[in-house]
Amino acid sequence: MALIDCPACGKKMSDKAKSCSHCDFAYQDASIEDIERKHSMQRFKKMHSIQNQSMLAMLLFIGGFGFMYWGGASPGDMQHNMALTACVIGFLWYGINRVRIVLLKRSGK
Repeated sequence: MALIDCPACGKKMSDKAKSCSHCDFAYQDASIEDIERKHSMQRFKKMHSIQNQSMLAMLLFIGGFGFMYWGGASPGDMQHNMALTACVIGFLWYGINRVRIVLLKRSGK
């Protein structure tokens, strides 16, 4: 008996089980196309989640940048430092998400 990842929910299940105990996906009755479709859907959902995070990171960067330069705060003020921190966090978060997207695309080939 080996543990495999469920194609529908990604949780561990026995390869001898007829269905997943977590999501009730009928693994024994599923065709290869069904399993591939489930893997494709999981990959799509993960890509969509990363893209949403990229959008939030971009908004954080742009908001911090805009407040830093047009918010009226002078350098050294707490508002200016918080805006600068938001810019840095948004930029780094966006960069990390772009790398995650590239790695996810490469793993799918």
